[in-house]
Amino acid sequence: MSSSFSREERRILVSVSGAHFVSHLHILALPPLFPLLRDTMGVSFLELGFALTLLNLVTFFTQAPMGLLVDRVGARRTLVAGLLLGGAAFVMAGLGGTYSWLLAGAALAGLANSVYHPADYAILGSAIDDEHVGRAFSLHTFAGYAGGAAAPFVMLGVASVAGVAAALILVGLVGTLAAIPLLREALDERPAARRPKGAAKDGPRLLNAAVLSLLVFFAFIAFGNTAIQGFAVSSWEAAHGLSLTAGNVALTAWLALSAIGVLAGGHVADRTKRHGLVAAVGLGAAALLILVAGLGDLAPVALTVVMGTSGFLSGLIMPSRDMMVRAAAPPGQAGATFGLVSTGFSVGGIVGPLGFGWLLDNGEPHGVFMIAAALMGAAVLMSLAQEMRRGRRMALAPAE
Repeated sequence: MSSSFSREERRILVSVSGAHFVSHLHILALPPLFPLLRDTMGVSFLELGFALTLLNLVTFFTQAPMGLLVDRVGARRTLVAGLLLGGAAFVMAGLGGTYSWLLAGAALAGLANSVYHPADYAILGSAIDDEHVGRAFSLHTFAGYAGGAAAPFVMLGVASVAGVAAALILVGLVGTLAAIPLLREALDERPAARRPKGAAKDGPRLLNAAVLSLLVFFAFIAFGNTAIQGFAVSSWEAAHGLSLTAGNVALTAWLALSAIGVLAGGHVADRTKRHGLVAAVGLGAAALLILVAGLGDLAPVALTVVMGTSGFLSGLIMPSRDMMVRAAAPPGQAGATFGLVSTGFSVGGIVGPLGFGWLLDNGEPHGVFMIAAALMGAAVLMSLAQEMRRGRRMALAPAE
């Protein structure tokens, strides 16, 4: 079979990746506006930070149930609902213009955000041929990176011309526009058939060792990413006196090369079945480079090279990571599986900043990198465990 995407696969990939672009655009829409929102709403940065915390908390508590809903009512229906709800959340916040409306919008945006991972991966996993589903996952992830990168330019650009309210309304309307290509299929989608009362239920099989270990695996990766994205620059300054400019250049290299690594990782994922081994090798090497970058007193150029290489390896493993989840999902429960394991991201995003902030406040900047690398190392061990499970399944397959 051809390794290129069919016309129908390209259409699906573009529409679902567009939704992922919107999801990251919405997640990062508020931070660029914080200085302007502080002045227009008369609130503190702490209060504005609470809006982000609220968004993440709502996502954390609703993502796993949303995965079950995806499998029950249909991934396309749920994705369209999420896009429309997310769009309405920002339009509401822009029209309301007060801090209370901002919090209400953040809560609704958090609920909408819980839709994307389970719905997107359920659609791609079922609609894209196995021969190139790894590349589909990589392009989908890259679209999310692009949405996050576009957020500061879009929000500040519109706000500088038309004001904060217009920026919020516009970013909300983008969500509505992204839902349009999915509407027809969503309306035609049939809900999953209900099981007969006497049939065995598939639900408990979701909570198997492979899926639960992947949840922890995702959390460990999220802890590492939180340390790098949120605290690396401050840690370099505190530990080595590195300038903020040099630190941000190194961080930018990590982020940019991560996005490129994701695209390369899609090709790797399509050329091997040993996704756990790919994840272990790439993540292990990335963790070692993080230790070098954090504990070694490197010159700015050397630091940028080390961080760029680490970022590339971190991105390279992402499609294989997603393929591991796809392989672990029980039949008919792809949405629930991706919804459950993706809560690991929320755990890392909620707990990580508190722990790493505490380390910096207590004069332990090296600890930020050491703990991040240690947790990434633990994720390596879990990847190898997943690979061993795959090997055992393969060995038993002929006897079944």
